[in-house]
Amino acid sequence: MEQVRIGIVAGEASGDLLGSHLVTALKSRLPGAHFEGIGGPKMIAAGVRSLFSLETLAVRGYVEALRNLPAILRIRRRLRRHFLANRPHLFIGVDAPDFNLGLARVLKAAGIPTFQYVGPSVWAWRAGRLRKIRRAVSHMLLLFPFEPPIYEAAGIPATYVGHPLADLLPLVPDRAAAREALRLPPEGEIVALLPGSRQSELALMADLFVKTAQAILRLRPGVSFLVPLVTRETRDRFEAALYAQQAQDLPLRMLFGHAHAAMTAANAVLVASGTATLEAALVKRPMVITYRVPTLTYRLMWPRRYLPYVGLPNVLAGRFVVPELLQNDATPENLAQAVCNLLAHSRFSAGLEAEFLRMHELMRRSNAEQVAATIATFLEGQRG
Repeated sequence: MEQVRIGIVAGEASGDLLGSHLVTALKSRLPGAHFEGIGGPKMIAAGVRSLFSLETLAVRGYVEALRNLPAILRIRRRLRRHFLANRPHLFIGVDAPDFNLGLARVLKAAGIPTFQYVGPSVWAWRAGRLRKIRRAVSHMLLLFPFEPPIYEAAGIPATYVGHPLADLLPLVPDRAAAREALRLPPEGEIVALLPGSRQSELALMADLFVKTAQAILRLRPGVSFLVPLVTRETRDRFEAALYAQQAQDLPLRMLFGHAHAAMTAANAVLVASGTATLEAALVKRPMVITYRVPTLTYRLMWPRRYLPYVGLPNVLAGRFVVPELLQNDATPENLAQAVCNLLAHSRFSAGLEAEFLRMHELMRRSNAEQVAATIATFLEGQRG
């Protein structure tokens, strides 16, 4: 039997993790399948032959992307030539749509089926991309239950496969165990602060979060804070903000990683908009969502939105279930008051837990196995 050859490209660390789980699950269904493209250490360990370094693609922000653009385009051209000369049975783009959709469009036009795992946020900002996606993608693999109708209405076959975080995190969080693991007292009010995972986010958010913590402490003097940060660089940024605001005496503890444990242990979470808002929902914590972007970016992006909310918990609920304070509304005073409202109203928090549990159950679908089953069934149909 001919060996199944699959092209696969991830563009950053989160895609490397998703791709590694996908490859492992597919190998159990398609023993002997060969995977090549671009992956990080986790995908390589799972058996992917990486033709180029993932680090070149893992850039954030317009300036950094422009600086790396010649190298990125060169890699895409070389990958395109490679896959056209060594045709895979299937190509899978893992997130990184700006890179993968351009490559997939050429491969699909050449008769190679293309899958995109994780859809661009067309539901939030860029619905105009659906036409481009239709030209590039044979089938979408989607993480959120509200996404398939959007793609299917545009004539793009799509399958909802659930979210990997919903599989990873328990339905009922153990708050006592989280506090014990972090060596925290079993009682006492704790607020988790998550100002973002990128240096560019910390540049805009760190001072705001420190000032907000100071304002919260004035309103509720017994509160303490946890700040999980993912890199040395983001930790340095946050420490610089503490010094700039003369806030070194805040009852605050910084952590390397441990975001899930910090949020689970907290009574409330202040979180920058992004995937961390979904994580906070999955650990069933009341939260306030905030975000700031450069003024020009805001003026360009905000008129293009067609949902009144940006946080994933609100998008999933289809209504405001947690407060969002964005851009000019994101002041220390406003944010502190919103967080203290959550701390003061336990009945509101109990209602939120029920809403978040419903979301969690909806997204818990054995994600990697669902993805692998969809792809394997497609390949069997192509070869049958």
